[in-house]
Amino acid sequence: MIRIALRIMIAGGLLGLLMGCSPLKVLDAFTPGGTFTRTADLNYGSDPRNLLDVYTPVDAPADAPVVVFFYGGSWNTGSRTDYSFVGEALASRGIVAVLADYRLYPQVHYQGFLQDSARAVGWTREHIHKYGGDPNRLYVMGHSAGGYNAAMLALDSNWLAAVGMTPSMLSGWIGLAGPYDFLPVENPEVKPVFFFPDSPSDSQPINHVSAASPPALLIAAKDDNVVNPQRNTGGMAKRLREHGVSVRELYYARPGHATLVAAFSRPMRGLAPVLDEVVNFVHAQEQGRVIAEGQ
Repeated sequence: MIRIALRIMIAGGLLGLLMGCSPLKVLDAFTPGGTFTRTADLNYGSDPRNLLDVYTPVDAPADAPVVVFFYGGSWNTGSRTDYSFVGEALASRGIVAVLADYRLYPQVHYQGFLQDSARAVGWTREHIHKYGGDPNRLYVMGHSAGGYNAAMLALDSNWLAAVGMTPSMLSGWIGLAGPYDFLPVENPEVKPVFFFPDSPSDSQPINHVSAASPPALLIAAKDDNVVNPQRNTGGMAKRLREHGVSVRELYYARPGHATLVAAFSRPMRGLAPVLDEVVNFVHAQEQGRVIAEGQ
């Protein structure tokens, strides 16, 4: 009972910090180091922000599934080093995690960060076997703006084509509170990123869904006041189903927009079982792959 009470107190205190200005370092401070080996500062491109870190599970069997994670921040801010709790969470469950930085506004507008995201995935497919991952068991995942990046790579074939890949090479994609249908842009920080009021319609992930789209796991906070969950997560799930694409759609009442991703961290996992759902999704796709190969 004492441990449970302490956990509740810690989570409650962290929740308060998460509502402040810079909570992610707090979560990283609670991230244990015994579940993974991190290979940091790997270059996937020529720009100083073209860096990624790989989290390899300790004692994991060779050829583990791989998740490339993109963080949010309205394409204006963010750093992979603030999300080690995501890398640890995935590695602790036997998944090789790749956390990538990408160029941000004002250095680039739409399309620059998508070009970088595609390059990071291309690098992963080419090199991840050196870090215990299977390039043929590859997933993309992102939170908020990073969820958009993941969605565009999975749905619009133009981005991965630039690195010699197709969306069919992805085993699936995972969106956490992602914006998939947000024109006209309302967020003042995002307006210049997408050339408001001349934002191109092909910048919207929902416009690229096809019957060939990879399976998806879409998770959102029920009362998200940053990215409308009904329009974005709900609308994307509906469009995927209309095209016969497998999708799992989940909404949670306890976390908000920011704390949805924080629920990957050990102190905050009581908010929502996002880690369990991601792992279950990966395992489900893996099982389907094994069955298909055995036919």
